[in-house]
Amino acid sequence: MKITVETIRAMKKRGEKIASLTAYDFPMAKLLDEAGVPMILVGDSVGMVVLGYPDTTHVTMAEMEHHVRAVSRVKSGALLGADLPFKSYETIKTAVASSRKLAAAGAEFVKAEGGREILPQVRAIIAAGIPFCGHLGMLPQHVLEEGGYHVKGKNEKERARLLSDARALEKAGAFAIVLELVVPALAREISKAVSIPTIGIGSGDECDGQILVTPDLIGLFPWFRPRFVKPRADVATDIKAAVAGWKKSVKGAP
Repeated sequence: MKITVETIRAMKKRGEKIASLTAYDFPMAKLLDEAGVPMILVGDSVGMVVLGYPDTTHVTMAEMEHHVRAVSRVKSGALLGADLPFKSYETIKTAVASSRKLAAAGAEFVKAEGGREILPQVRAIIAAGIPFCGHLGMLPQHVLEEGGYHVKGKNEKERARLLSDARALEKAGAFAIVLELVVPALAREISKAVSIPTIGIGSGDECDGQILVTPDLIGLFPWFRPRFVKPRADVATDIKAAVAGWKKSVKGAP
């Protein structure tokens, strides 16, 4: 059965947790689909775990389109989304044009970082017929101006702003909201305050769902591991062992 935006909404109503993971290429997307993951995101995290950038601010629209096309060739049953990259949605015009590019590449929804400050863009994207997912809390595209990755919602000012932003995104028509590095108690409060699903990452286990960067989950990127992730595999070690074993089998190899 093909997962749709309405399927994801209905999962919250039923109290069914939503599992979401990232994919950046055909084989990983195929594996995730075969594992029954209902929601796959081509995240701008591709910049760090695939392209070798220091953060997500270097990812271009052309790079996002390339990876969305690769993932969409799986023609999976999952709902497929894509991040709008850094500076691709600063105005209503650019937000809609960028969203259309990702949709043309195969994305079934787009995600962008921010709350009330991007509401005009959010409304315009939805009016263009493209489903929208919000992203609140720690915003990776703001890492340079904020000087790192920080947990959000620790004080009353941040709490009030995040609650207001979540309600505003819901009212604007977002079908879900990712909550990244939000204090768990606040993530739980937001999840109860809005009717649309919240998808947590590093925000505790009481959101309506969870999303992880797949290389973090399977140990494919050992050079950096978020503190909130507990890897379920050690793929990097397995790859190196397989390569070493093969190398020894090659005649004349040192």
